[in-house]
Amino acid sequence: MWEAPTLLGSALTQTMWTADEIAQLCYEHYQTRLPKQGKPEPNREWTLLAAMVKIQPAIDQACGGANKPVQVTKEVVSMGTGTKCIGQSKMRKSGDILNDSHAEVIARRSFQRYLLHQLHLAAALKENSIFVPGTQRGLWKLRQGILFVFFSSHTPCGDASIIPMLEFEDQPCCPISRRWANKPSEEASDNPETPEDEKKYEDLGSPVTKKMRLEPGIPDGVAHCQSLDNQESGPVPPTVSSSNVPTQELATVAGRAPSGAKVVDVYRTGAKCVPGEAGDSGKPGAAYHQVGLLRVKPGRGDRTCSMSCSDKLARWNVLGCQGALLMHLLEEPVYLSAVVIGKCPYSQEAMRRALTGRCQNVSALPKGFGVQEVTIQQSGLLFEQSRGAVQAKRADSPGRLVPCGADPKSAKWNSLDHFRNC
Repeated sequence: MWEAPTLLGSALTQTMWTADEIAQLCYEHYQTRLPKQGKPEPNREWTLLAAMVKIQPAIDQACGGANKPVQVTKEVVSMGTGTKCIGQSKMRKSGDILNDSHAEVIARRSFQRYLLHQLHLAAALKENSIFVPGTQRGLWKLRQGILFVFFSSHTPCGDASIIPMLEFEDQPCCPISRRWANKPSEEASDNPETPEDEKKYEDLGSPVTKKMRLEPGIPDGVAHCQSLDNQESGPVPPTVSSSNVPTQELATVAGRAPSGAKVVDVYRTGAKCVPGEAGDSGKPGAAYHQVGLLRVKPGRGDRTCSMSCSDKLARWNVLGCQGALLMHLLEEPVYLSAVVIGKCPYSQEAMRRALTGRCQNVSALPKGFGVQEVTIQQSGLLFEQSRGAVQAKRADSPGRLVPCGADPKSAKWNSLDHFRNC
């Protein structure tokens, strides 16, 4: 049974692929392997895409020299689309309704099915399985050299979407308070109230603000600034502790970016802080959000009980993507080696904070588990059915631009079959 050579160090693994290669592979897979059912209606609907890509050294690498460039095969093993999440009133104890249909969650669920099938192949002694016997009897582990890269066409909803908006950028929101824009050092003030003399600078009845409140796709409650989630918005619920979030992360976005440019506002997330913990200040400008907090997904009207995709990716980066059930059959968790984001508003600092930075204090984990130093990169390639791409193509077309269909239309695919509907 062949085993690929071990690949050590993140620097080496990054030479095997580029962010654009991963994005292009996923976009082509979406176009050619997924059927029309479940895809957005042209010029009227948009969606988000996520996928899991397997990176595996070519077989002839086992005989190659040490200085020979690493050649790999890249394969999309699971894929999902979607922007929806059901409210808590629609949740069922029987478990026959999928609570969370965001693309990232659909892709990960499909990936778990792929892992289960690979375990079946391994148990049947098939040589093409990604698993090999572990050191403990009855348990399995990944074949050496196999890596998994997670791709998303947009930044995950929640903490990763709280991105600084710099002074030289086009401002996709109504005017912020002059005092807050000119004095960013006061953004972290403990005073949650906005003085009356500041409010006069924010004319919430202006035509610009009214237009933004009616703008299709902009979440309710955050019309005063562009939301980066590209999801539906709404209230929140369950009690989840943020006690593991480092104290230094419980802060607003800094007044200046690493480049030195002034931060005058932030892209806002529709995801709400979990009840019972520290919350957003709601102050104008860059202090609107607290960063590093656990959040629940936005929804319309009925509050949801699903954690944001930023929180779920952070959890997978500590506990693995395999889930509790499959862990009974594995010797070690299945971790992501990298996360690649498509072309969209993006902050490397926000992504690292959301996925790894706020997890550094997590401790007392079982053997084999730990916070992973996952590689995070952005591609310069735009998903053709993202909200931004569709909006640019439709120009002055009549009608509203809306997320694709209802939950049952979310498309799911993995390497076991051509597609399945969720």
